[in-house]
Amino acid sequence: MATFLQSTSEKGSDMVQDFLCSTCEDTNLDIMSDFYCESCVKFYCGKCIGMHSQLFTKHAPYGRGDMKKWPVAKKVEDFLLKCDVHKDKNLEMFCDNHSELCCTNCAILNHRHCQKLTLISDIVKSQSTDLQQLSVSIQTILKALTKLQDKQEASIQYVQSSYDEQLNKIQETRREINTALDTIEQKTLKEMKDTLSKLQAFSKKDVDNCNRLRDKLKQLRDTIQDISDKSKMELSFIATRKSKVIIEQSEHFLKKNSVQDKFYLTFQPNSEIVQYLSTLSGLGRIKHSTKKLMGEENPNKVITVQEKYVHNMRISSDWNECNIKAILVLQDGQVLVADNNNKKIKLLDQCYQVLSNCSLTAFPQDMCDITPSEVAVTVNENAYNIHEVKFITVNNRQLLTGRELQLPHACIGIACHQGDLYITSATALYKYTLSGKLVNKMYEDTSDTYTVYKIAVSPTGDKLYITNTSHDKLLTLARDGAVLATFIDPALQWPKGLHATHAGQVLVCGNISHTILQVDSEGKRKLATLGTKEDGVVSTWSVCYNRHTASIIVGLERNSSILVFKVK
Repeated sequence: MATFLQSTSEKGSDMVQDFLCSTCEDTNLDIMSDFYCESCVKFYCGKCIGMHSQLFTKHAPYGRGDMKKWPVAKKVEDFLLKCDVHKDKNLEMFCDNHSELCCTNCAILNHRHCQKLTLISDIVKSQSTDLQQLSVSIQTILKALTKLQDKQEASIQYVQSSYDEQLNKIQETRREINTALDTIEQKTLKEMKDTLSKLQAFSKKDVDNCNRLRDKLKQLRDTIQDISDKSKMELSFIATRKSKVIIEQSEHFLKKNSVQDKFYLTFQPNSEIVQYLSTLSGLGRIKHSTKKLMGEENPNKVITVQEKYVHNMRISSDWNECNIKAILVLQDGQVLVADNNNKKIKLLDQCYQVLSNCSLTAFPQDMCDITPSEVAVTVNENAYNIHEVKFITVNNRQLLTGRELQLPHACIGIACHQGDLYITSATALYKYTLSGKLVNKMYEDTSDTYTVYKIAVSPTGDKLYITNTSHDKLLTLARDGAVLATFIDPALQWPKGLHATHAGQVLVCGNISHTILQVDSEGKRKLATLGTKEDGVVSTWSVCYNRHTASIIVGLERNSSILVFKVK
């Protein structure tokens, strides 16, 4: 009895039949067969077929090149023949009234009143099936389902990103409310302090008057005691007159302050504030709306350049010409540039003016966003064995460095999609988790120095784009690292920077060719040349699309400026 071993591929969706060597199985060995003998109805591996051929010289076994002549695997037969409802029954009939396959139990229970219930064995005598066309139809639907799944996964990521962005807005609103309340509190404290000062000043004046009158009365009392037995009539008269004046002043002062009020402060809260806040259901309204998914936009829509602007990136603390090796546009429209030459990350506003910067210990290579306010930066300096990913938070127009991942290989390009970090080492592509755990090495090319340089991910995550700088190529990989396409063009020499727009458009820049190209989303053909040396595109290092301003930003090597092309 022939034995079948069935395996699966492509996540269990496509069934692949395989068979064990019948002879080896008799000795409890699971060896894949390479031949099938129709005469013996047995399978043989490459070792056992030799003995079989010696014993049965007239048998003509079929090798794997003739697998069409091999029998159908039992598990494949069972998959097709077994009834989905009654697992122990085979499908034997077809109900034309309901367009359903039936076993005998199904026929008795559900189709006994049906007029067109026919044996499958009778149907196949008069009807043929086109399995090749059926396979094409299934494959087409599988591709459509995969595309839909990718879009829905992108939608999940998109709504998560919008949640993170709105969460930042809620927190910012809370901070604004706190600031407003702090201001009101400071005003109230100042008013109370001013009132305290006024009341204390008023009481202090009375205290000073009391002290003045007491001092004079004490002095007069002591003086009168000194002259009382001296028989100095003139002195006695003067003392009497002075005492009378001070006594009158004191009596008047005491009469004026006969009712002694004690000052104290009270605070009456503005109840309207608390009452108003208690009527609110939240800090604002939460609304949800639909938006065209990124994957539904045309990734091959050709970009048209309209005009060019130049912006200087150099600041007073820079010691070298700027070398803009990476550019990243945040969800709120702020722009980050990685100044490799000065070991800095610089934050720009929407007008491309430098707002702030932070210094790094080594050369920044590339950037990607993790959340609306957090970015990951690859930092690399081989001379000091520094290979890191640094996380930087953008908060109130300031850059705050946070945690870091230290990796055992060079860190050049970086991209993030749905919690996966893709990092290139110049010759290999690795997948990591956000915590720094290595998932796998996806792709490697050790034929030269810079074969896996920068990376970009399509919006749906189904394609990874890589610049092979050494060989003047743009590679397109599948999620599993398999090469889907290789793009070569005379206008692309020494490719460095790479970017995939939110719509899936692919931009790549040639450092030696001094060009910016748009390539189709499949990574197979050039759609447009967006910039050349005549446009100021000289020794390009990086490229990025800014959807907030509908512009392409280009970073240059050892040039303190960036180019901004307005596009449509």
